[in-house]
Amino acid sequence: MSLFGKEEPKHVTIRSGAQLDCLVCGGDLFFARKGQLNTAVASFFNLDWTNPSAVHWFLGSKDGD
Repeated sequence: MSLFGKEEPKHVTIRSGAQLDCLVCGGDLFFARKGQLNTAVASFFNLDWTNPSAVHWFLGSKDGD
């Protein structure tokens, strides 16, 4: 965490010990954020916790692009 509470991007290492690089741009700095990949069936039975979490997630820019 930085001085004013803004999160700084970080290098990410995956389980094998390799550094994670973006598959699109080749960037190697990421912000940590959790994302649940919900499915209709799991949600219907209230089992959302069984769904996997995303590792490589693309978000739009703060400007809405």
